[in-house]
Amino acid sequence: MNILVLGDVMGPSGVKAIKEKLPDLIKKKEIDFVVINGENAGDKGVGITKKIFEDFLNAGADVITTGNHVWDEKEAIQFISKDIRLLRPSNLINGSPGNGMGIYISKNKKKIAVLNLMGNVFMKKCEDVFEEAKKFINKIKLKQDVDFIVVDMHGEITSEKMAMGFLFDGKATMIVGTHTHVPTSDHRILQKGTAYQTDLGMCGDYESVIGMNRENSLKKFLKDPSAKHHFPALGEATLSGLIVSADDSTGLAKKVQPIILGGSLQERK
Repeated sequence: MNILVLGDVMGPSGVKAIKEKLPDLIKKKEIDFVVINGENAGDKGVGITKKIFEDFLNAGADVITTGNHVWDEKEAIQFISKDIRLLRPSNLINGSPGNGMGIYISKNKKKIAVLNLMGNVFMKKCEDVFEEAKKFINKIKLKQDVDFIVVDMHGEITSEKMAMGFLFDGKATMIVGTHTHVPTSDHRILQKGTAYQTDLGMCGDYESVIGMNRENSLKKFLKDPSAKHHFPALGEATLSGLIVSADDSTGLAKKVQPIILGGSLQERK
């Protein structure tokens, strides 16, 4: 079983890269299931529209996760409850529209649970992420209820993500971090068999400041009065993510392979 998870898609350049590169990547790597974090995919670098959501599905994505920018394109509030393939963080304030997890059938007919979480530190106010994770662990059991489990932990700080990784070790196929837009080099399989990476990075233009126009961002930091509201960099995007090859009998990871494809970062194919 080969599962691909891609980090935050950043603005128009990231969307373009998904549409152009993902179909061939799926074929080349024989990917069975694809998860994309789409919370920054909107034209302004935040939020996600119905059209972009559908573009991702047409390119081969199975599930789209999000994070703190999930509602920045207001139309998401309207359509998120109509399609379980778009998730919002499970620990958003009670009563939020949509779903924080779902169970899906992969291309090779396996049952996969995807859980979307959001950290509590330096993020928008939400329910306790570790309590939410424990509820999921008690409810959905690997190889009892589903064949594989994928967790997207959308958070700012590495310690919170690492702690969550150890909480899920042996209980999920993979847990990966999103949100910081910079790929970390700590991809590995934890001691009990769960694949882990602190942050997948972004699918966007890295000749930027976390996906935003670098000249304007510098003006912001320098308190230049001519600075505008942040807007996305539009150069060639790099796809950043992780492929996990999982064992059909245990649901745990056998191999991890980081994906850095196109754009200005050194490629890993």
